Amino acid sequence: MATFIGENFCKVDAKGRITLPAAFKKQMPSDARDHFIVRKDIFDNCLVLYSLDDWNKQLEKIRKKVNPYNRAHSSFLRNFFKGMAELELDSNSRFLVPRRLLDLIDAGRDVVLAGQEGRIEIWAAENYHKTDISGEELASLAEDILGGNSNEE
Repeated sequence: MATFIGENFCKVDAKGRITLPAAFKKQMPSDARDHFIVRKDIFDNCLVLYSLDDWNKQLEKIRKKVNPYNRAHSSFLRNFFKGMAELELDSNSRFLVPRRLLDLIDAGRDVVLAGQEGRIEIWAAENYHKTDISGEELASLAEDILGGNSNEE
């Protein structure tokens, strides 16, 4: 799974294309640098861009947990996959994001590509700063999530 480090402020051109920053492209496995899956995030008002390798890992997690013959699971699957798209880099390292997805996150010309573990989040620039939490809140989350008494390494 690729770890994408950094945040990049980018422009969306008139056709909806965004240039993938060279730093992110270098952080991807060499055999997975041209094809992506993009979808609306479940929790936040952003898009999530996965390399094909990382997307397939997400699918493995889903397949292990979901039974398509269970109504609730079927509803989850339908809505999870709704609106997603496959993207491909062009010769200028740009990918075309469908306008309907950009509209879902209220993205204008300015977006932020924020690196994560196994994915890149795409935010409308004016909304990205709203995700900030204080240093104290971050410390509290770290303690809650990572500060257990377990001796696992």
